Amino acid sequence: MKIICIGLNYANHIKEMKSFKTDAEPVFFMKPDTALVIDNKPFYYPAFSKEIHHEVELVLKISKTGKHIDADFAKNYYDEIGIGIDFTARDLQAKCKEKGHPWEKAKAFDSSAPIGKFLAKKEFGDINNINFHLNINGNTVQKGNTADLLTSFDYIIAYVSTFVTLRQGDLIFTGTPEGVGPVKIGDKLEAFIEDAKMLEFDVK
Repeated sequence: MKIICIGLNYANHIKEMKSFKTDAEPVFFMKPDTALVIDNKPFYYPAFSKEIHHEVELVLKISKTGKHIDADFAKNYYDEIGIGIDFTARDLQAKCKEKGHPWEKAKAFDSSAPIGKFLAKKEFGDINNINFHLNINGNTVQKGNTADLLTSFDYIIAYVSTFVTLRQGDLIFTGTPEGVGPVKIGDKLEAFIEDAKMLEFDVK
């Protein structure tokens, strides 16, 4: 099982990060399975960073093996949608970027990918109009809608499978909307798809 994360997939998030995309190709990176946090267990703030940022994202669960998947058939390769947090050690990431180094240690560290419950894809009336949001201590800090995706779910699957074989149980984090920011010890995070709470946990 692997975790694939899509970066820079919402225009307003690109702006807030003062980043840019030079072409239409998706940006993706990977996390190991040790990044997962399940069952609403706490996230323990790591000692190696002083600036852990939250990034809420919808997550696709791959349902069968595929490689070189055509975008027209990509919908047949996932049947569940959930929500998760792509935690980022922003201070480490900035240092890596300054040096031109890979930044896996800022993204792929242990417990950097809490995930919540999943819903069957058939429960969604329109995949291209799914609302989701993140609350911290009862306040909404991020809101997104799949209508604003720069790269659709189907194209993400097609593109990633060109390079990496997808297998049943693999997870794809599909990108975060604007509003990313720091978390601190004592925070309570709650992630929602539409009005359904799908994930909640404490930072310790």
